[in-house]
Amino acid sequence: MKNTDIKIVDTTLRDGEQTAGVVFSKAEKLQIARMLDEIGVHQIEAGIPVMGGDEEEAIKAIVKAGLKASIMGWNRAVISDIEASLRCGVDAVAISISTSDIHIKYKLKKTREWVLENMVKATEFAKKHGVYVSVNAEDASRTDMEFLLQFAKAAKEAGADRLRYCDTVGIMEPFTMYEVIKTIIEKVGIPVEMHTHNDFGMATANALAGVRAGATYVGVTVNGLGERAGNAALEEVVMALKYIYNIDLGIKTYKLRELSEYVAKASQRELPVNKAIVGKNIFAHESGIHADGVIKYPKTYEVFSPEEVGGERQIVIGKHSGTHALIRKFQEYGINLPEEDAQELLKKVRALAVELKRPLFDKELMYLYQDYLKEKAKKEGE
Repeated sequence: MKNTDIKIVDTTLRDGEQTAGVVFSKAEKLQIARMLDEIGVHQIEAGIPVMGGDEEEAIKAIVKAGLKASIMGWNRAVISDIEASLRCGVDAVAISISTSDIHIKYKLKKTREWVLENMVKATEFAKKHGVYVSVNAEDASRTDMEFLLQFAKAAKEAGADRLRYCDTVGIMEPFTMYEVIKTIIEKVGIPVEMHTHNDFGMATANALAGVRAGATYVGVTVNGLGERAGNAALEEVVMALKYIYNIDLGIKTYKLRELSEYVAKASQRELPVNKAIVGKNIFAHESGIHADGVIKYPKTYEVFSPEEVGGERQIVIGKHSGTHALIRKFQEYGINLPEEDAQELLKKVRALAVELKRPLFDKELMYLYQDYLKEKAKKEGE
């Protein structure tokens, strides 16, 4: 793939905060926005201005923070929503309206014509006030294709700068997604943003499929926060683009771990140890074969270095460890462990790891080593 002008749209402060049970304080929202800007995110969806109160104050504070990123407010296709966004001083607005028949019939209780009319009115109003407009086709993935194309064309004619394709309930898979996005771009010629949910665990894959089809904006959240199973994760999309598609967006990836940890704390959602890209286990090696390979040449089992995402490599000693890993671990303690001692000590390590049902802590290793030395000295003295 060629290095196209792809932009990251982070919606941690809007869709991420819509995660059930997650609330960010004003100070946290401002700090997250600053951290997102610092790593090089292109656009930050800061929240929903029409909510007023703390939400409105936080968005105003983010706008006044002098960030390089574009600041976007989320709106329904309602003029009063957009007026609230304009009062906050954002330079971009997202105008969201359902396009699927199931939403139109059961949620909106309206018609397709009503949807088009309200989207056009809202878009024209926003463009008159000189802001960037993303028209969001909510539940696009369950929308009749002909109507979706009609909706996209109407949005483009009304002055919309892009179409946000929302896989609202996460039902897409990458092969179909590629075809759908390719069709929209070819038939309408409007820039497309991917907004994918993770209900079937394919949010990042679907976002990448959209990029391959020509989408130039990708909506993400830190740690994949978001409603239900969450959204495509910022850290996954950025690193996948870089290492799978060879597209380097210039994001300061060495700050990703710090950002992920801050958002995890603010959202009170623990960062799983096996979280792709930023989880602690990503660079933790226990298996003898893996640890041996990484010790000899890190790229044998690491596509990128831990430092690149702000992580650190760990050689974990446990049931599956080998002698090379054990020798290397003891070098960290300033101890040169002979091969013969390593083999004997490894038996004790494995036995204790099985008993405890986990890898060993450094102190436990040292206790085992000290006990082993005492036993060895006793045998030699007999």
